[in-house]
This record gives sequence, C-alpha cells and structure tokens, in this order.
Amino acid sequence: MDTNLPVVLVFAGHDPSGGAGIQADIETIASQGGHAATVITALTVQDTRDIAGFTPVDAMHVLAQARAVLEDMPVAVIKLGMLGSVENAEAIHSILTDYPEIPVVFDPVLASGRGSDLGAAALPAAIKTLLLPLTRVLTPNSLEARTLAPEADTLSACALALLDRGVDYVLITGSHEPSPQVVNRLFHAQELVDTCSWERLPHSYHGSGCTLAAAIAVHLARGQDPLTAIRAAQQFTWQSLQRGYRPGLGQHLPNRRGSAPDRD
Repeated sequence: MDTNLPVVLVFAGHDPSGGAGIQADIETIASQGGHAATVITALTVQDTRDIAGFTPVDAMHVLAQARAVLEDMPVAVIKLGMLGSVENAEAIHSILTDYPEIPVVFDPVLASGRGSDLGAAALPAAIKTLLLPLTRVLTPNSLEARTLAPEADTLSACALALLDRGVDYVLITGSHEPSPQVVNRLFHAQELVDTCSWERLPHSYHGSGCTLAAAIAVHLARGQDPLTAIRAAQQFTWQSLQRGYRPGLGQHLPNRRGSAPDRD
C-alpha cells in the first residue's frame, strides 16, 4: 500500500462551526487521498448563520508556519483561502516567489456566504498585484470575480481580465447567479474551455467554495491535469452538497465524508 500521500499546504482561516476554512480543507483533502498541512491565517468568530468578527494572524507567524512545513515536507500544491489582511497577502507572496514550482489554487475569499467582509478594503488590490500572477487555478464565485475585475461588464470579461493578470485557469462558479441550474465556466488561454451545469439544490450552503478549491488542489497533487482535476472537484463538491446536513440554525454544511447523515 502506498503510504506517501501527496501534501497540500493550505493557507486559510479557522471556522469554529467546522463548515468552512481549515476544517473544510482538511476534510476534503483527506477524503480525496491527500494530506493537508495547514497554515492558519485568521481566527474567526462565526457560526452557520454568519461571521461576527475575525482577527488576522500576525504575518510573521504565517510565514513561520509555512516555512516549517515547506522545509520538512514535499508540498505538491498550495491552496489559498481566507487571507485576513494585506500583510498576510504580502507574506504569502514571498512564500510563493520562493517556491515558484509549486502550483497554487486560490479561492479568493472576500466575504462570508451572508456577505460579511473578511478582509481590509485594500485586500482585493493586494490580491490582484501580489497573488493572481502566481496562481495556477482561481475559483471565484461571480461576486468575487466582479470585485477582482470591476472594470469588466460581463462575467466572461471578468474571467479574461483575471487571465490577463497572470492566472492560468479561472473557474467562475454560478451559485450566486439567478439561473435554474448552477453553471460553472472555466477559462484558459483567453477563451472559455469548459462549462459544467449542476442541479441547483434547495438549501444555502456554508463551505462550498472551500470544498471546491481544496478538491481541485488535491486532485492536482495526485497528478491530474487541470481540466480533469477541476471536473472531478466539481463532481465531488456537488455530491457533498447534495448529501449535506444542517447541524445548526443557519446554512447547511457540505458532507465531505462520503456518507449521508442519519437526519437532515
């Protein structure tokens, strides 16, 4: 039996509800055959309804966490989620430039599922300047895509603008759009290269974006090409949502463990 699981290094915030953030990444990566090494970027106060506040981890501590892992383990892919501060974006930029051979999957978390801000007003600009040029796969929802490319007048134009900033693949997810189905569109080399449509499920979900990006990261770490990895990750994410559950008073959580819960 092969015990050498591919390592995915995750930068993300801690979510006490367990629905999103670091816990979502760990569950996804483990369930898909990888090992998650984790760097905490922020401590949040949140439940399944919304976020009440957060405290970014000091950037020097973010750097120390990451370098400890990178000097010890053969990291195959780096996955970025909530950054928490411009200083953390700068710290992560320094890590990525030191390890340019490691592909980066970036879920640009700018707000909670209920719309609460998860970073400083200057963070989108820092992301565009420091991190997008170093990103292999970017997975914004439609709201995040418009925030990162405000000059664009359509989502396709947003994707092309993000590609112009150096991103290799842009997957814009459609869960926030008013369409009968959720339509995810993948762009690469200045064109639309893949479209996947998914049944729109009846609930609101906390942690779907984290699940998708982490699944892409682990499939890349296992050696799949980007298109195959992105398709497989969408399938896994939809299945996790389809068998999701509601442990609290707010949104449903993806069930990333592969079996249906005993109750709704």
